[in-house]
Amino acid sequence: MVPRQIFLTKGVGKHKEKLQSFEMALRKANIARYNLVRVSSILPPGCKMIPGKKALGFMHPGEIIFGVFSENSTNEPNRLLAASIGIAIPTGKDKHGYLSEHHSFGQTGVMAGDYAEDLAATMLATTLGIEFNLDDAWDERKEIFKMHNQIVRTSNITQSAIGDKKGLWTTVVAAAIFVPYSHDLP
Repeated sequence: MVPRQIFLTKGVGKHKEKLQSFEMALRKANIARYNLVRVSSILPPGCKMIPGKKALGFMHPGEIIFGVFSENSTNEPNRLLAASIGIAIPTGKDKHGYLSEHHSFGQTGVMAGDYAEDLAATMLATTLGIEFNLDDAWDERKEIFKMHNQIVRTSNITQSAIGDKKGLWTTVVAAAIFVPYSHDLP
């Protein structure tokens, strides 16, 4: 089973119970009604990104769904938290890409997203043999990766939030969901 399609989603939830705040975040991300299975960070060769709304129309409640997930929770008032998935897609349909998960406290959504994107691109670059200095800033490495014409695109999906001011649990999730093979769209 090699997925050929993937979609990205994110959500935030708040509740007095941590588990329920997680459930609320999954609901916001439109994936609470599925049985979710975490997988590692390989984006299959030729796997295409599709809109979540379209993919969800073919999936059924209770179905086992595979994906790469990032989540984070706090009940500390006003604490900044984030969950992010980074994506690095190589040129050529015969090469695999990478997905990374990153969750943090104290980073803005942009900072967490850039970090996750950098993680995915760095993992891909090392498998492609692209030489670079790990100490260079992400913007500098991004340019090096582009110059080698082996990484066609990087991106991220990030959910950030500020902990509820009254101390409710606040949970953020970001996910890359593989569309079940039997539901491939034309």
